Amino acid sequence: MAANAAAATTAKKDSQQALLLGRFEIGKLLGHGTFAKVYHARNVKTGEGVAIKVLDKEKILKGGLIAHIKREISILRRVRHPYIVQLFEVMATKSKIYFVMEYVRGGELFNKVAKGRLREDVARKYFQQLISAVAFCHARGVYHRDLKPENLLLDENGNLKVSDFGLSAVSDQIRQDGLFHTFCGTPAYVAPEVLARKGYDASKVDLWSCGVILFVLMAGYLPFHDHNVMAMYKKIYRGEFRCPRWFSPELTKLLGRFLDTNPDTRITIPEIMENKWFKKGFKHIKFYIEDDKFCQVEDQEHDDDESDSHSDHSTMSESEAEMETRKRATSLPRPASLNAFDIISFSPGFDLSGLFEEGGEGARFISGAPVSKIISKLEEIAKLVSFTVRKKDYRVSLEGSREGVKGPLTIAAEIFELTQSLVVVEVRKKGGDREEYEEFCKKELKPGLENLMREELESTAVAAVPADVSHLPKLPSDIE
Repeated sequence: MAANAAAATTAKKDSQQALLLGRFEIGKLLGHGTFAKVYHARNVKTGEGVAIKVLDKEKILKGGLIAHIKREISILRRVRHPYIVQLFEVMATKSKIYFVMEYVRGGELFNKVAKGRLREDVARKYFQQLISAVAFCHARGVYHRDLKPENLLLDENGNLKVSDFGLSAVSDQIRQDGLFHTFCGTPAYVAPEVLARKGYDASKVDLWSCGVILFVLMAGYLPFHDHNVMAMYKKIYRGEFRCPRWFSPELTKLLGRFLDTNPDTRITIPEIMENKWFKKGFKHIKFYIEDDKFCQVEDQEHDDDESDSHSDHSTMSESEAEMETRKRATSLPRPASLNAFDIISFSPGFDLSGLFEEGGEGARFISGAPVSKIISKLEEIAKLVSFTVRKKDYRVSLEGSREGVKGPLTIAAEIFELTQSLVVVEVRKKGGDREEYEEFCKKELKPGLENLMREELESTAVAAVPADVSHLPKLPSDIE
């Protein structure tokens, strides 16, 4: 009996040790390098499969790679895209650093190409997804610098995922001459200007690598190849390659633009997007991130039409418009109510004025207006600045169209019930530049909500305000 109990205790301890930080069950080894090993793992709470990259702190310190690791983490958080392997979180112990990443089941694109060239339509699909991901990175000042089929993975749906940003760089690293100078990349995919060691434009280097990848997908072999590395470098430097006979004239011409040894005349992202061969069947992916997951917009035009049909009452009579507003209001679920603990958590200390203050990347406003009118006002504000609006119950997401280093400005607004006649509108920045967010709040959002509340106050008797909240500020204009 004692022996059985001891065995059970040992088994329990082994089980606990097998769980990484009490959350992940470690599985088979997927791959390894000099400084890291990658394992398949399972989140025991959700059952979700993930890939965990385990880095040895001692090796990183000895190799002087601390800044390198920090940069990789920063880059992966900046480039969240459906065609890029996602970093979920970073954890650490005294001896290890753990990257918890998306597990991509389909393996490397290289394994497909190793069996022979791909059909043109299949190669085009993968290439379109690659360019979509690269364009997204470049718009955010991120350059991969080691694009090759081995770093392109395929998920269970056959979609491409760019991985391994270990050699990537950001625009902050550009020297005063406006160029990068680090020699990096895989020999067969490296651009001629990198070989020249005179400085290079990293965006043009990535596009050269994309050209080599396209050639490999369509031909089944490399455009520049030689058993002698120096001989191969000479071919790359001179741009000596020949397209096989099964390449169409359109594809041959496109590859000539990609594999142009002069980076100044090499094809650009906008030119790629307008190329006839590339555009065939191409759909620009539209997505947003909700609750830390990608949500793809399948039919944006339909969504816009539907939104316009709801918000535009110009063709209705006054009574019809009022009925439409009521219908929309009653079709929504009741907003979440705030209890005393919620209210206290909203404000620093126990000062309820925090409900009406702006600061950092969030702001809160109080209103006596109906929820439907608040949502309509948010839609109206978004329309003025050409923002996309997405609605889900009492949450509204506003997304700008202008790309920046940190991506488009994305703002989330959520409505909470304070009393039966008062609600709190909580606004926060989900993505984009902070200065742009603050300017939008100051010039568009705050004045728009203030106008709405003025209209409500003018149409509602002051006596209608419940006595127990009459001491609260009535307009966010009280805040400076």
